[in-house]
Amino acid sequence: MSEVSRVTRTKETARISYNKMSRWYDLLAGGSEKKYQDIGLRMLNLQPGETVLEIGFGTGKAALCLARSVGEMGKIFGLDISEGMLSVALERLRKAALADRVELRCGDAASLSYPDEFFDAVFTSFTLELFDTPEIPLVLKECQRVLRRGGRLCVVAMSKLGKANLMTRLYNWGHQNVQSYVDCRPIYAQEALEEAGFIIREAKVMSMWGLPVEVILAASPEGMGK
Repeated sequence: MSEVSRVTRTKETARISYNKMSRWYDLLAGGSEKKYQDIGLRMLNLQPGETVLEIGFGTGKAALCLARSVGEMGKIFGLDISEGMLSVALERLRKAALADRVELRCGDAASLSYPDEFFDAVFTSFTLELFDTPEIPLVLKECQRVLRRGGRLCVVAMSKLGKANLMTRLYNWGHQNVQSYVDCRPIYAQEALEEAGFIIREAKVMSMWGLPVEVILAASPEGMGK
C-alpha cells in the first residue's frame, strides 16, 4: 500500500485554525460530510440509555443526533481540540434543548481523561485522519481503554484505498503544500483498526467528490457483546 502522508502542523496551529473557522465550518464542509456521518451513526445503532463518546465533535451536528438517540437516560460526552467549535456546538445543543444530555470539553484524544470501560460506544467522524501517523495507534488504544466489553467504535475517515485519480492527487498536493488549510489527509482506517486489535463488523468504502471515504463499525477486542 502507498505511504500515508505525515501531519507536520502542530496541534496548537490546528487549534487556532479551527477556532477561526468554527463559525463558518458548516458552510465549508458540513454539507459534504453529513451523508457519511449519517451512515456511521446508523451503523453505530445507539440504544436509549447508552453512554457515548464523540471524538472531534466539531460544530455539534453528530452530538445532536447522538443525544436524541440515547434519550433522557443516556449521556453523550464529547472531546474536541477547538474552543471555537465547543462554543458553536454548545449553542446548537442549547437551542435544541438537549444540552443536559451532553458533556463537551476541549482535549486531546491521544490521552483521554475518562475512566476505563466507561463508554458503550465511541464515534469519530473526519477526525482520526487529523492525527499524525504515529499518534493514530495511541488514539485507538485510548478508545479500547475507555470502551466497555463488547463496546462499539465507529470511524468515518478519508481513505487511501483505491486507485489515485485527479481529485486524490489534487487533495494530496494541497495537504503537502498548504497544510494549514488542508490538514486532513487520507489514511488506511480499517487497517489501523485491525492492527489495534478491533474486530471489524461492517465496513463501506464510498466516494465524496472523488475522494474515497471509509465508514467502519468495529467491536472492542475485549468481546463482541452487543
